[in-house]
Amino acid sequence: MNRLKNHVDYLFKDIPDSEQVNTIKQEIFQNLEEKVWDLISQGKEEEDAINKAIVDFGDIEEIKNELGIKKPIKKRAPKLDLDFSIWGSMLIIGLFMFMNFYYTPKTIWFVYPTFVVLWWPLALFFRFLRSK
Repeated sequence: MNRLKNHVDYLFKDIPDSEQVNTIKQEIFQNLEEKVWDLISQGKEEEDAINKAIVDFGDIEEIKNELGIKKPIKKRAPKLDLDFSIWGSMLIIGLFMFMNFYYTPKTIWFVYPTFVVLWWPLALFFRFLRSK
């Protein structure tokens, strides 16, 4: 039954402890334990009964809503944004280089838009550093 206790603790891992939360955790644990004992009395193995009780219980989203716990808003990953901006900048700069050397090979002008394009990953690099 230690596995049931661990599962209930896992379900409530992101909810701060309070008297109300501890009471609810204890009730859920007791309900799961009763379900396991019922399944064992019906002839199931203990491990199978524990697995079935956990699966049948599901998640605790309704309980979280009753407690007033809101889902955390996931932030976009700054590292992913930085990687995307680096690859995007390299592709844009590559396009400028191709256009420069294909259409006007005697005049090198791709350097000027390169400075403008490099501000994108530079800004996201500083945002990435600030998010750490």
